[in-house]
Amino acid sequence: MTMNKIQLGLDELLDGSAGLIKGARVGLVCNPSSVDQRFEHAADLFRNHRKIDLTALFGPQHGIRGETQDNMIEWEGFLDERTGVMAYSLYGEVREPTEKMLDGVDILVFDMQDVGTRVYTFIYSMALVMRAASALDKGVIVLDRPNPIGGMEIEGNLLEPGNESFVGMFPLPMRHGMTVAELALMFNQEFEIDCRLVVIPMKGYRREFWFNDTDAPWVMPSPNIPSIETATVYPGAVLIEGTKVSEGRGTTRPFEIIGAPYARSYDVLEHLNQQNLPGVVFRPHSFIPTFQKHAGELCHGVQIHVLNRTIYRPVRTGIAVIKAFHDLYPGDFQWQAPPYEYVYDRLPFDVIAGTSKLREQIENRIPLAEIADSWRVGEKEFAERRKPYLLY
Repeated sequence: MTMNKIQLGLDELLDGSAGLIKGARVGLVCNPSSVDQRFEHAADLFRNHRKIDLTALFGPQHGIRGETQDNMIEWEGFLDERTGVMAYSLYGEVREPTEKMLDGVDILVFDMQDVGTRVYTFIYSMALVMRAASALDKGVIVLDRPNPIGGMEIEGNLLEPGNESFVGMFPLPMRHGMTVAELALMFNQEFEIDCRLVVIPMKGYRREFWFNDTDAPWVMPSPNIPSIETATVYPGAVLIEGTKVSEGRGTTRPFEIIGAPYARSYDVLEHLNQQNLPGVVFRPHSFIPTFQKHAGELCHGVQIHVLNRTIYRPVRTGIAVIKAFHDLYPGDFQWQAPPYEYVYDRLPFDVIAGTSKLREQIENRIPLAEIADSWRVGEKEFAERRKPYLLY
């Protein structure tokens, strides 16, 4: 595979655009994936840069340096010994920077690796940072990174009004095909955040690139997205979080391995093979999760093996897997109960899906093709709406 040389927004800022923040007090929004081409962390690079006055760090879910492993585990701020500045948590009781947190900050710089799916808290941490900056007249700079699963394909239903949450604030499809900087431009204009925003695009990047088409450094964005393969299946497999079926958390292949104690692997396999899903094969698999759902119990199901990522449809595939467990084991299959990501009055599956309609379609055994067809209008609408914000 050819590796195309690109320059990340972080490298571009440090190499040629540091004048944008010269003389300003800078707050950096970062996590373990905030590295340059040499795997040096942005916090260290900012601390050592003669033109940058780093005064605060802000971290999303899972922390600045990967402090929390599991999902929905809050963390508290601390004095970061390495940089000597306060590290503020944006995942807990407070998810939007407060006026007090921003008292010593003039410009907020956001630099984190996204995974290309609507259901990911990092992009909404970015939106909340932008909103806080707008209210307090602070500047925001978003440093761009690749969408790891490419910028061409759009798939899935749009989040419906009234279904907003910390894993879905805006009407995006499950697979949006945008980079973080493009999303920042859309959030700012389309959804009227109206902060003083500057984005630093990548150089050498093209929309059709997947992450490993580039020479960009891969650092897992969060503990349960260890690889590009995980990110590839995630836009659909994340829906399994809304069920009591294990999505493979507590294994070395989260979101690729799916199962439950009551299932029979070969029955699930046969059901899925009947769907003729493109670009994927399923292998019968049993496993014992070490934490989360069914921890310590033997689960049976399948592993998702993507053979052709160009034609693979992750959202359709994830729903097919859920339907297999739902249709084969109606007496055992269950939806997860609230809460989920600070939502207490809706089923987690509906929070993730951004609608109750998908759950109702599954419960009513609507054919998979008909479910996917119901997204078409929204997908086309979003494809047009995103055009003004595309950088590549």
